[in-house]
Amino acid sequence: KVVDEMNNSKQVKTKQRVTDHGEVFTSSKEVNAMLDLVSQETENINSTFLEPACGTGNFLVEILRRKLAIVERRYSKNQVEFERYAIAALCSIYGVEKMEDNTKECRQRILGVFTHFYINNFKKVKTEFLRVAEFLLKRNILCGDALSLRDSNKQPIVFSEWAFVMGSKIKRRDFIFEELIP
Repeated sequence: KVVDEMNNSKQVKTKQRVTDHGEVFTSSKEVNAMLDLVSQETENINSTFLEPACGTGNFLVEILRRKLAIVERRYSKNQVEFERYAIAALCSIYGVEKMEDNTKECRQRILGVFTHFYINNFKKVKTEFLRVAEFLLKRNILCGDALSLRDSNKQPIVFSEWAFVMGSKIKRRDFIFEELIP
């Protein structure tokens, strides 16, 4: 029943990746301890999170898991409401990762947790609903460098803000991720 458990013993993929990229993953114990410090926000479906070095998504997966637990508790009796608030939770999670393989793995892990919560609550699975989730993840979990503010194509990082309009329709506004100059 446990979905996507983080591997506590594997905080490093290879020594070379640590040397070349400084890549070290945060263990589930550390992730949960840190998120417990802001539990009021992690349990707010609409609170926005940006992980500027998201790796394979250890923080983002756990944030989504906590948000979806709230969605499940409140809306599991009504599929339409569950879908709306599950998408709202997903829309509020953003990540940037330098390594393309990590970016893909992060998206897959988040989609896996999202899909698990959905399938666990409803027998009639709407594939178009899961495609929407996949699309949102492609817009919200980006390959790039949060320090240079550039994506993997050396273009400015662009994030989308999502808002529900007219019931179940979603409006997108794009913003360039840039440094604020005082």
